[in-house]
Amino acid sequence: MFKNLHILGLTLLCAMLASCSQTDSSNTSSADSGTKYVMVIHGGAGTILKSTMTPEKEAAYKAALTKALETGYAAIKNGKTSLDAVEATIHVLEDSPLFNAGKGAVFTHDGKNEMDAAIMDGSNLKAGSVAGVTVIKNPISAARAVMEKSEHVMMAGAGADKFAKQAGLEIVDPSYFFTQERWDGLQKAIKEDSTKSVLDHGNKKTYKLGTENKDYKFGTVGCVALDNKGNLAAGTSTGGMTNKKFGRIGDAPIIGSGTYANNATAAISCTGWGEFYIRSVVAHDISALMEYKGLGVAEASKMVLDKMAKLGGDGGLIALDKKGNIAMPFNTEGMYRGTITADGKIDVQIYK
Repeated sequence: MFKNLHILGLTLLCAMLASCSQTDSSNTSSADSGTKYVMVIHGGAGTILKSTMTPEKEAAYKAALTKALETGYAAIKNGKTSLDAVEATIHVLEDSPLFNAGKGAVFTHDGKNEMDAAIMDGSNLKAGSVAGVTVIKNPISAARAVMEKSEHVMMAGAGADKFAKQAGLEIVDPSYFFTQERWDGLQKAIKEDSTKSVLDHGNKKTYKLGTENKDYKFGTVGCVALDNKGNLAAGTSTGGMTNKKFGRIGDAPIIGSGTYANNATAAISCTGWGEFYIRSVVAHDISALMEYKGLGVAEASKMVLDKMAKLGGDGGLIALDKKGNIAMPFNTEGMYRGTITADGKIDVQIYK
């Protein structure tokens, strides 16, 4: 009898400890709450502090994220595919000057806007992406056109712009992408760069050309969605890194690094210091851990983000699995993010 009581006591203690160790489902996974999510979005991760945010700007960000979620949710409720929902949602974010994508894209060192985007269909692993495009109003639509209207997966530069025009997408003058805030950000970045010295020897830090300005890289937008037929899709769109040089391309348009979707595992979209996401193949690594080791979406996402952080990278990601469980880990001060459940409940967050 006493032995049975002892065993019962240990069982209860273990259950209590397990309960205490669970991670907040609003930021990682809905597996414990039983909530089914149908869409998750992000608008970039980085040094986002409430102390430096005006109430007006915070309200503007929340309104834009809410509108994006409502747009994608409406598509899903009306029976459209997860691909349709992702594209429509990202259009809202690309059309807003608040985010580093489309209208709000940052400037390169030469004062141009060069945008990247990717989209992927989890039902068949088809994908499309564009990099370094300059005149396409909504790069995410160009990525989808590459996937559906060409035999290729990725197009870049002038060729991608030409293809988008032939595909019937909306083409704009490069001046459309000008915003004063992004232009001022470029001038600040150039000024700070000019005060740095390149040191190849000794114990002082070496500044490699075109890879610094880590505080000027954030604002990428992304969306992952689960439709009524159980199909997943992911999309990511970005203007890249302020003051980027030499035709630099980040992780967003690289399938498996910044964007990935597979019905068997999850849909993932990343935001952060792209070079590290490329080297770590973050999005596919999460999917692989889920497929080969049977990890849940929250555990796999955290493990991969932690592994990337050890290399020196920072940022965040959103992930949604086939059961509607989510993960939204980030290792920065904040990440613009939002979710919507199957019953239409919206939650938008900014800070850690």
